[in-house]
Amino acid sequence: MPEERTRTRRAARPAGTGTGAARRRTREPQLTKVRSRAGTVVAATTGMLGVSSTRRAAVLAIVVCALALTVAVPLRNYVAQQQELAAVTEQQEALAAEVDELSRESARLSDPAVTAAEARSRLGYVAPGETPYVVQLPPDPTAEVEEDPFRDEPWYRRLWRDTTEGPA
Repeated sequence: MPEERTRTRRAARPAGTGTGAARRRTREPQLTKVRSRAGTVVAATTGMLGVSSTRRAAVLAIVVCALALTVAVPLRNYVAQQQELAAVTEQQEALAAEVDELSRESARLSDPAVTAAEARSRLGYVAPGETPYVVQLPPDPTAEVEEDPFRDEPWYRRLWRDTTEGPA
């Protein structure tokens, strides 16, 4: 009977199993402590949390791009405001210079002697008791005299033309 047991046991075993020596030959290889060169490279490039350096670089690039896009709009607004501020400051300085010039002109014209001199030269005013003289020089013979194309036109048409078109 012991023979039958051994036979039945042998028959009951699945194919590919046998004695210890046969089992060692057909068994799948196990990982050993000795790594191949490719395994060493993978182990060296795999860093924290099992993420490869390429993936880490891609994540870093995405984070940098996101930060750049987040900063771009406020930076553009800042630069635009600085340019606008410079333009407004320049305009303010020009207006301040114009105000200073007009203040000096106003102070100069507040003097009655200057006002009288301006009235005499610009408007032809004469003080009471003075005799005005108007000197008219003859026209320069070398200068060409332009013919007025509207010479025969009545005064009211000239006036209307001057007011609508402006002086010629």
